[in-house]
Amino acid sequence: MPLSEHEQRMLDEMERNLYGRDSDVHAAPAGGIPRPNYRAIVLGVVLAFIGLGLILGGVMSHLVLLGVAGFAVVVAGVLLGTRPGQPAAYPAATRPGKRPSRPSFSERMADKWDQREQ
Repeated sequence: MPLSEHEQRMLDEMERNLYGRDSDVHAAPAGGIPRPNYRAIVLGVVLAFIGLGLILGGVMSHLVLLGVAGFAVVVAGVLLGTRPGQPAAYPAATRPGKRPSRPSFSERMADKWDQREQ
């Protein structure tokens, strides 16, 4: 079933908005991407291996408490190693400021739908 003229215009406008937002995403500065914290990654891996050693020691010596402590050290190491790094600093000229408030895409589409039925 073909779209009416009004529906076709709404679809075209939605496509333009989508492509406009897509170009905004591609034009965003790459400085907002967090850099990996290599020190935390290395420390997390070392802690995880120490924890695995404690788990193995607990299994070999039949000490449940040592195995539980080893598990806690492994979890701490994994959490430390997978923690996101700090975002790269923005230059002063490209620092994102507070954007003016505007309705979201779904709110605009809901308003257009309401206007359509009037």
